[in-house]
Amino acid sequence: MTKVVIINGSNTRDSRVTAIHEKVEHFFKAQRVAIHANYVHELPTADLIKANFASEAIKAENKQVEEADIVVILTPIYKASYTGILKTYLDLLPQKALEGKTILPIAVGGSIGHLLALEYALKPVLAVLGATDIAHSVYIVDRQIIRLEDGGFAIEEDAIKRLEVELHKLQQIATVN
Repeated sequence: MTKVVIINGSNTRDSRVTAIHEKVEHFFKAQRVAIHANYVHELPTADLIKANFASEAIKAENKQVEEADIVVILTPIYKASYTGILKTYLDLLPQKALEGKTILPIAVGGSIGHLLALEYALKPVLAVLGATDIAHSVYIVDRQIIRLEDGGFAIEEDAIKRLEVELHKLQQIATVN
């Protein structure tokens, strides 16, 4: 059975990134694909900051990545790069942790001006971790994700369409496995 791991590099669950996370998760659940969500900010802070490779929490998350066929990496873009908290976790992955996996990078940023942060900042790190099958990145401008009064989010149709194009490509991979 295909397994998907979603690594959420946001610093909170109450974010636009999590709205996209939930959309990805619902997509794969509808396909009856096994999913594991890693909210990096919920990992032990000291283990992340001190690069504690022996941490049981870190080893458990790394095991999930090891067993995954597809890894979706979500991040907000701050100051033209992905988050530091995501980088601290990626630094704790084994050297070739992403080898043989399909990777989908997704980012939410304040303006279209940060679009290339995925290409120039995140993708090189993913390649160093062994990723050779990196899907077309999805970049969503934060104003395309509207915070609703009830605390939920509405995502503009254009953003949903671009996301779903890439998810459907991954669905084909999931069906093959």
